[in-house]
Amino acid sequence: MSTEVTMPKWGLTMKEGKISRWFKAEGDAVKAGEPLFEVETSKITNDVESPGDGLLFQIVVPAGETVPVQTVVAMLAQPGETPERLEQVAATAGASAPEAASKPDKPTKKSGGFVPASPIARRLAKQWNLDLSQIPGSGPNGRVTEQDVRSFKEEQEKPAPASAAQPVNASDSAKSLAAQAGLDISGLSGSGPAGRITKIDVMRAINAGPDAQPRAGIQPGVYPLAGMRQIIADNMMTSLHGSAQLTVFVTCDVTDLHAWLGRLRASADAEGPRFSYNDFIALAVCRTLPKHPMLNSWLTEDGITVHGQVNLGIAVALDDGLMVPNVKNAQQLSLSELGLEIRKLAGLARKGGLTMDEIQGGTFTISNVSMLGVDGFTPILNPPETGILGVGRAMQAPAVHNGQIAVRRLMTLSLTFDHRVVDGAPAMRFLRSLADLLEDPAMALV
Repeated sequence: MSTEVTMPKWGLTMKEGKISRWFKAEGDAVKAGEPLFEVETSKITNDVESPGDGLLFQIVVPAGETVPVQTVVAMLAQPGETPERLEQVAATAGASAPEAASKPDKPTKKSGGFVPASPIARRLAKQWNLDLSQIPGSGPNGRVTEQDVRSFKEEQEKPAPASAAQPVNASDSAKSLAAQAGLDISGLSGSGPAGRITKIDVMRAINAGPDAQPRAGIQPGVYPLAGMRQIIADNMMTSLHGSAQLTVFVTCDVTDLHAWLGRLRASADAEGPRFSYNDFIALAVCRTLPKHPMLNSWLTEDGITVHGQVNLGIAVALDDGLMVPNVKNAQQLSLSELGLEIRKLAGLARKGGLTMDEIQGGTFTISNVSMLGVDGFTPILNPPETGILGVGRAMQAPAVHNGQIAVRRLMTLSLTFDHRVVDGAPAMRFLRSLADLLEDPAMALV
């Protein structure tokens, strides 16, 4: 039985995907679970596995094209299927003629009339105003393939001799960014699958290059809005224009939390976890959200989805961008387990090693800027999430404590929420409840 292979939908916000390359060619045998093609989205590059065993009968969408999710991109067939059955299935997916079981030793040339050709070959020939009957076919029974059309067009245009250098194993977005920066990436080591060079690899090379300027020393001029910077810009504008965002603030006294964390660090083994403010804040958020479930929700076209689990997003700053991996079912983890998982995801983000599952499905996000010496800020929502928590530094300052002026450690928390989903009062109650746990850390462990 033949099988349709479609463009996957990874997460509610994914509308389309770009096929950056095929790992198999038409006629190749494939096995279930074997990488079949690679897809690039606005967030990540990931491999798509074959849904079953069989032969790659037809590639409907070639590499380099972007199509909506759930679009049929290829057809898998069983070796025993008849040509007539394959023709029917291929026609349903937009194909025209079936493949034969064997291929000729060399390309053949047609003499007019009906020309057997793949759907992509026909489309390209029409687009480029080429006569299919003049194109030698290298496919089964002289069938014209996509590559035949492309080669014929190149021969007609007589391009300059191609470089003898081997093609660079890099994503299209990485090549585009390298071209903008005038960077030769042929010798660059890639962190993607099979050593593939990613956008993050190129960004690191640009920042580490001999001509790289420190951020404080950037010279006046015009710099292109491209690569990860363009993606972030688009996402931020979409978030601001697509939701009713409001931010509320609270200042909490974390003197006791500071002392408590100090005692934990002192008692921990040398090889054990080093607990941080961020670890405890993540734990406190996981303890507080179930009591204020509307903050742990999504707003989509289907309505408001309130989640029963906390998939906690942690914003990670990169050299020239931001990634938000999330800890799945974070409400089930202890303080040490949560801290270890956060550190693991942050490390993968900086290396460009996150999977699609690790950046999709978050239900609430924390953005901590305390290490930058900032007191507070207004974070922007990560759609379709309803809330995001901003965390400022814990600074020593005079404050009234037990009726007297004393030096205390104060921290500013900022909560941005979607006013379409949550009113101000319940959002403020969530933030106040969270602050109470930070002021009395023992309560978070009850």
